[in-house]
Amino acid sequence: MAEFQIDGSVDITDVVCPVTFVKAKVALEELEDGQILSIHMNGGEPVQNVPRSIKEEGHQVLKLTDNQDGTFDLIVRKVG
Repeated sequence: MAEFQIDGSVDITDVVCPVTFVKAKVALEELEDGQILSIHMNGGEPVQNVPRSIKEEGHQVLKLTDNQDGTFDLIVRKVG
């Protein structure tokens, strides 16, 4: 993740869909346009739904990293 300047982060591994996207969206709303958010989430539904929902909201998905432990890190740029 060193190639991006992370401006904020949120860990949504403790919640289930659809709350995963809600928490990610709230974290994005706290950032300024152009800033970058790191979202730490579980595999399965969150990794399928959160990136898609982020794109549908108009934000830019920069990177999705499989941490090889059942979790993923999603790097997103806020677009306003």
